[in-house]
Amino acid sequence: MISLPLLLLLILFPFSTTTTTSASSVAYPTIPGTTVTSASASQTENLTPIRREVYGGGKILDITHRFTNDLPAWDGEDANLGQFLWLPLSMKNGSIANFSKLKLPMHSGTHVDAPGHVFDHYFDAGFDVDTLDLEVLNGPGLLVDVPRDSNITAEVMKSLHIPRGVRRVLFRTLNTDRRLMFQNKFDKSYVGFTRDGAKWLVDNTDIKLVGIDYLSVASWTDLIPSHLEFLESREIILVEALKLDGIQPGIYSIHCLPLRLLGAEGSPIRCILIK
Repeated sequence: MISLPLLLLLILFPFSTTTTTSASSVAYPTIPGTTVTSASASQTENLTPIRREVYGGGKILDITHRFTNDLPAWDGEDANLGQFLWLPLSMKNGSIANFSKLKLPMHSGTHVDAPGHVFDHYFDAGFDVDTLDLEVLNGPGLLVDVPRDSNITAEVMKSLHIPRGVRRVLFRTLNTDRRLMFQNKFDKSYVGFTRDGAKWLVDNTDIKLVGIDYLSVASWTDLIPSHLEFLESREIILVEALKLDGIQPGIYSIHCLPLRLLGAEGSPIRCILIK
């Protein structure tokens, strides 16, 4: 005889294979026109994975660039990333599983800078990406469009009229219009902060997360000086090479998570916006 408490549990939380299948199909959407009914069938189907930029019915926007061999690389020269992923153990070559290895510069693709990036005494003291404040990297913020005819100078910063109290701002520039992150080599003509623009932001706003749409937040001509202005206080976090095309300016919930790399002054980062 089933007890009353157990009967209530069965009513509220029915155990069935339908529930399990439904949960699985949300995480791994079924491919239209295919039905996999067994392990043997899944091995013979011509499967095509779904790659998305938008999730949750348009509420979650991925603003992270996908790593590819053709991604422009930061090294001050016309270059791309090249091969970064290897498969030393392969099931096709007799291994019991596929097992990849990754070799990647920390300032590749969408990534974050820690204070040790441009201050050697901070690097020696251990101010690496594992010390970055996740509260700064996650929370409400603004996506703003920057005037397209200039680097981000003090005058440009003044013209944006970002109110006090705003802690996170993503700056969309001409870099997005020119699709620089979709080119297969580094381009020194990108838009970034000049030193006076960085200093104005530090002195006149409450911004603690600065995001931009190319591999450096600083313009090529003020590369180190702008970084020094931003990172000297150890309060501002720089997120670079964001994918901001096709997204409306406005208020979002920003979420960025770097890898916990002990001793690293930078890290690849996954960033999303939630409407």
